[in-house]
Amino acid sequence: MEVYAGLDLHSTNTYVAMIDGENKVLYKQRHRNEAPAILSALDPFKKDVRGVVVESTYNWYWLVDALTEAGYRVHLANVSAIKQYEGLKQVDDRRSSLWLANLLRLNILPTGYIYPKEERPTRDLLRKRLQLVRNRTSHVVSIKNILARNLGVRMTAYDIKKLKASEVRTLFPDKETRLMIVRATYS
Repeated sequence: MEVYAGLDLHSTNTYVAMIDGENKVLYKQRHRNEAPAILSALDPFKKDVRGVVVESTYNWYWLVDALTEAGYRVHLANVSAIKQYEGLKQVDDRRSSLWLANLLRLNILPTGYIYPKEERPTRDLLRKRLQLVRNRTSHVVSIKNILARNLGVRMTAYDIKKLKASEVRTLFPDKETRLMIVRATYS
């Protein structure tokens, strides 16, 4: 018998569903986000499981690692590429899990790349760095707009980054505008 598992992972729980090669439901149940509980649900079908699909947008590392270490063939669903439930009025975790398992069974599941465990810290560091650079750029642009709107002054990003609180006090007598600039500069 062939078995396909779909796991809809959330912040505190995972809905586990399994189907056979004919799309017959074999198992469906919600579990706490604890690897032993989820592995225990899969265990009776382990020898027949052809693949396990995990749907998650942010917290999948621990589950994918546990499944992989237990010997399962794991797929990470690319949720943005799945055209789900067109025309259906009800969408829930049970249906989502079964849908994922069925997409795997039909070999039409859009998947995301599962970064190797040892490469994830570098990837996450680069993503965090990008986020911080974007935030800083946003603050600089905001200050440029405040200066242009209130004083008709253009200042380079380099000069804005060098602004000192005493210079901001000189430019703006009102504390509200100073506060906006100081918060944007030093946040």
